[in-house]
Amino acid sequence: MKHHKYNPDFKFVKEPIEFNKYTERDILQYCLGATMYMPGTKDFTDKILNNRISGLTSMVLCFEDACPENQVDMAEENVLNMLETVSQALEDGQITYENIPLIFCRVRSLNQFIRFSGKLTKKMCKILAGFNFPKFSTANGNSYFEHLSSLNEEFNEKLYGLPIIEDSTVAYKETRLGALLGAKEILDKYKDIVLQIRVGATDFSSCFGVRRGVDYSIYDILTVRECLSDILNVFSRNNEYIVSGPVWEYFRVSKSMMFKEIPKYDIEDCLLKRIPIFNDEVDGLLREVILDKANGFVGRTVIHPTHIKYVNAMQAVTLEEYEDACQILNTKDGVVKSANSNKMNEIKPHTNWAEKIYMRSKAFGVVENENSYIKLFSNCE
Repeated sequence: MKHHKYNPDFKFVKEPIEFNKYTERDILQYCLGATMYMPGTKDFTDKILNNRISGLTSMVLCFEDACPENQVDMAEENVLNMLETVSQALEDGQITYENIPLIFCRVRSLNQFIRFSGKLTKKMCKILAGFNFPKFSTANGNSYFEHLSSLNEEFNEKLYGLPIIEDSTVAYKETRLGALLGAKEILDKYKDIVLQIRVGATDFSSCFGVRRGVDYSIYDILTVRECLSDILNVFSRNNEYIVSGPVWEYFRVSKSMMFKEIPKYDIEDCLLKRIPIFNDEVDGLLREVILDKANGFVGRTVIHPTHIKYVNAMQAVTLEEYEDACQILNTKDGVVKSANSNKMNEIKPHTNWAEKIYMRSKAFGVVENENSYIKLFSNCE
């Protein structure tokens, strides 16, 4: 896989790398970008084999929220058939690892995880990147990762876990810190097979009977913002774990999302000042992605294919950011003036930021400036 293949004519300052499930974890954790959730009941084999979802690089086949309980058995068989067909196509040379998105399965419960994984074959595991664990907590976390670790040993494969922090013990202030520290203690034991931390803002919102509208962001919902802030505080210290942003729920019935003309100001300035660019649904998504980046999230969950290119394009690093990051990482100590002579780069305090920017540049590429984002997704439909 490689991000932004949908726009082959775009000129990067520095191209993004190719990656697959066997790429080193240190860089792979940055590469997921817009991870699209899909119901396990639907057959996406043709879309995978023929690259019919433009820009798709990571996907989750869901046995939980997107799958009615009475259809779980059918969903499991559907996903197993999909994995078998795609893995056979890989063996037959019809497709290469470079064309297979990172595929994860979101399990429903520990028992369902054990049952489903018992039906996997080694061949299937060659194209399966791992599992998402919903409502991850101290009550289920050890069991999830113990079983995942045993699968890695059984198949001699790399299968990652992506815990989803979303349950009420984290939503409620009186139990939040203990729940987060307990979850981290579990994950620290299995860090080599933890790819990302994911968050469930919809579940948090549900705890308080709220829902963000299309005209404002999840960061405007005070109770949910507190949850996200504390998750980042516990897990993203010193870049220990990569945390991805929550889903944006809004999209247009029509898949046409093109803007009519390029804004006269840079895209972030337009969005944060609420100068219209595309439409309410896309502008809202992009505004939230800008705030994701400002707060340290990398990538996010998406539930509509038209969101993929926008999220991934915005993960690209500007040349100014890249030059600052390289300067910081290549300077031993002290304070230096940035290459653009417009800011102070203080080496020790800015090193963690620089490392994250550098890794994002490898995963998503380096672009000239913020206006390049518009050009990067200018052929979105």
